[in-house]
Amino acid sequence: MNPTEKPQTREENAIVLDYLEHGYPFEQGTMKTPIVQALGLTHLTIMELIPKKGVHLQPYQEIYIGEGKREEIHHIKGKIPMEKLTSTARNELKHVIEELITKDETRFIKFFNSAQPLTMRMHQLELLPGLGKKHMWEVILARKAKPFESFEDIKARVKLIPDPKGMIIKRILAELEGKEKYKLFVA
Repeated sequence: MNPTEKPQTREENAIVLDYLEHGYPFEQGTMKTPIVQALGLTHLTIMELIPKKGVHLQPYQEIYIGEGKREEIHHIKGKIPMEKLTSTARNELKHVIEELITKDETRFIKFFNSAQPLTMRMHQLELLPGLGKKHMWEVILARKAKPFESFEDIKARVKLIPDPKGMIIKRILAELEGKEKYKLFVA
């Protein structure tokens, strides 16, 4: 990326969490608009989308929502808080995040290889659930010797971290719930 380019701030693709063909059940009125609740793949943004007429979507379906011609989505209604997710969308969210992390493992391994101090007393690694100072130093020493290549590599080389992928899933869910001051993965 050249220095004059702005980093991409909009989502290009999303995964459907829930499709409400007749809109939200609690909405009043006769003209109910179909709604799609989805998770953006790049910035992990929870969004509400309006599908094109006659389009039916399924949970886990990947859809294009970027600029230009969209096949399934008419427009993006906007970001929504996690509390506004339907129970179906909420149940699918953890599975979708886990699948996303599995498919794009290098993106999340990069975090373990490049995490930096936030303040004099706090390191980005310490923001992962269950990872304290002792674990942080083990990760830093192991990555100095050789950068991590996979979650299995982290598990093998840092004995106190049995589930690095699980730590990231928990952190992303906490960030989506708005419980975290610092954002590591969610825009």
